[in-house]
Amino acid sequence: MERRKFLTTAALGTAATALAAPAIAQGGPQVAWRLTSGFPRTLDTIFGAAEVFSATVAAATDGAFQIQVFPAGEILPMPEAAEAVGNGTVEMAHTASYYYWGKDPTYALGTAIPFGLNARGTNAWHYHGGGIELMNEFYATQNLYGLPGGNTGAQMGGWFRKEISSLADLQGVKMRIGGMGGKIMERLGAVPQQIPGGDIYPALERGTIDAAEWVGPYDDQKLGFNQVAPYYYYPGFWEGGPVLSFLINLDKWNELTPAYQAVVTAAAAQANVGMMAKYDALNPTALRELVAGGAQLKPYPQDVMEAAFAASNEVYAEISAENAMFAKIYDSYSKFRNDQNLWFQVSEYTFDTFMIRNRPRD
Repeated sequence: MERRKFLTTAALGTAATALAAPAIAQGGPQVAWRLTSGFPRTLDTIFGAAEVFSATVAAATDGAFQIQVFPAGEILPMPEAAEAVGNGTVEMAHTASYYYWGKDPTYALGTAIPFGLNARGTNAWHYHGGGIELMNEFYATQNLYGLPGGNTGAQMGGWFRKEISSLADLQGVKMRIGGMGGKIMERLGAVPQQIPGGDIYPALERGTIDAAEWVGPYDDQKLGFNQVAPYYYYPGFWEGGPVLSFLINLDKWNELTPAYQAVVTAAAAQANVGMMAKYDALNPTALRELVAGGAQLKPYPQDVMEAAFAASNEVYAEISAENAMFAKIYDSYSKFRNDQNLWFQVSEYTFDTFMIRNRPRD
């Protein structure tokens, strides 16, 4: 009797396995997409997230769903990515949605806005605060579907050729800066420049620009900014927790089977978690090496921070008065941010402050 029970159980287990595997892997249709990245291949953290995503989709579908990843500029320029996906030129992009905020400021809320949520708060808002649904309500107007696809954590405030001792020192400074942060810097007297990541170093070296922000120590070191601008400022108040996005053509998304949609969603989440973890692992060593090599770490002066905070709130009020979709999403975002700050103040901030004060000095 025990033998019959074992054979029956084993047979049921084998059947369950046989049924589970083909449901996605062997039973799904053959799909081939192209993904254009907003980043060069040399930036293994950001570009690499798209590769992680593509590999995960392929593995989960036993190779039936293939997504070929192209670096920025290889099939189309980064500034054209969102529109190209929307009109079906390519099926999807991996990019920072705030690159397209000039077309509609609502795009910025999909990545980061000055003095916004930190990385954990951003994920919380997207996954459990209605952020994904709200952003997709907007993206649908652009024939897009979006999913979070990576976070850098709070970024650095950029590299400057000259020291910034007060707000007055920003007057006329030509600074490469992405997203809505450029709008705020402009109100502070700087001259924002939109330059792709791969073109920043030569512009900074030639003096075409006076300052540039990108991400943080690991990527900045790779791009060599410390060789042409000695002053390294923090924090990047315009990107407290910027999330990258997988933007998918809405028609192509709707054509996918529910199983494939689930695979894409899970793969995007995997890439989202992996990018943040990789940055956290790599940034400390890179920062030490940059400082050892002569980079001068500097906090932004208090008057810069205060002026930027005031300007940001003014800009949000102005945009909200003119753009109903921005106002709707920003209302959700800002309320969520306030609650997150309260929670972090009670627990995380207290714990982190204590641990930082007691960190062994090496």
